[in-house]
Amino acid sequence: MLASLASIDTWIFDLDNTLYPARANLFARIDARMTAYVARRLGLPEQEARDVQKEYFHRHGTTLTGLMADHGVDPHEFLAEVHDVEMDVLEQDAPLAAVIAQLPGRKLVFTNGDKPYALKVLDRLGLGESFEAVHDIHAMNLVPKPHPSAYAGLCAAFGIDPTRAAFFEDMARNLTPAKAIGMTTIWVDNGSEQGPEPRRDHIDYTVHDLAPWLQHIMEAS
Repeated sequence: MLASLASIDTWIFDLDNTLYPARANLFARIDARMTAYVARRLGLPEQEARDVQKEYFHRHGTTLTGLMADHGVDPHEFLAEVHDVEMDVLEQDAPLAAVIAQLPGRKLVFTNGDKPYALKVLDRLGLGESFEAVHDIHAMNLVPKPHPSAYAGLCAAFGIDPTRAAFFEDMARNLTPAKAIGMTTIWVDNGSEQGPEPRRDHIDYTVHDLAPWLQHIMEAS
């Protein structure tokens, strides 16, 4: 293994557009359902609803957080509706499952989605047995990444020493709080939507294809 990762004993992965490639476009289906929800709930035409949705996403971390703050939206209702999508665009990823199994130590999923959705995605990918637990938006008390409390809560819940943890995430901004508490940060740069923040100095590694990179670090002496 790469010397800089030899001390890692906890491997933390975001879910959407991290454990599967952004080109699968699963999240595009969720994104469209979010727009439809905002349009119906706020009585807006589609383009205005999308503008509101994206403004909330960039300002609050998730569209849901903004809707809860400004409109009292029920998070359970929202998450159930927007995650009600077909997953036929996802395929079993046996190479990824195999290399995750080889990683020494604990493996966790850390997602702004909810656990029922995450488990469906993991099962579809063939990763249903790959992780110890899913730390979801409800476990964060509905305060999502990149809020620092989400990371502190994750570490407290699982007794994680952040200086011995590696975090994989497709949203570069979500790596900033992880780096601030000492985590090794890996940006899965595979074409997913990014915010306006141009900084990248908080990123230790940039990965374009997750499974081959993990295999590389396991084989590196």
